[in-house]
Amino acid sequence: MGKYVYIYYAGAGSDGGSAEEWGKWFGELGDKLVDGGNPFAPTGQAVHQGGKMAVQDKPATGYSIINASSMDEATELAKGCPLMSVADGAVCVYEALPM
Repeated sequence: MGKYVYIYYAGAGSDGGSAEEWGKWFGELGDKLVDGGNPFAPTGQAVHQGGKMAVQDKPATGYSIINASSMDEATELAKGCPLMSVADGAVCVYEALPM
């Protein structure tokens, strides 16, 4: 079993789904949900060697952490996310490697 991080992208002009929709999906994830996470503020900054710059193109809108047996399972579970019904909505899935 591994940990996977979902990074959410709501799309331009989207509200990202209702609290009820998110609660229903989190309920479907059951004990696989490690941390429901939080939404992000609408602006962010990327820090790099040359300084910092605004994150504008398609900023992330939130995150969650789940347990799954594989990347395939984690991506399959992500398909139930409320953002899948939002134009330009997306969930990026990353495996968190043990340290």
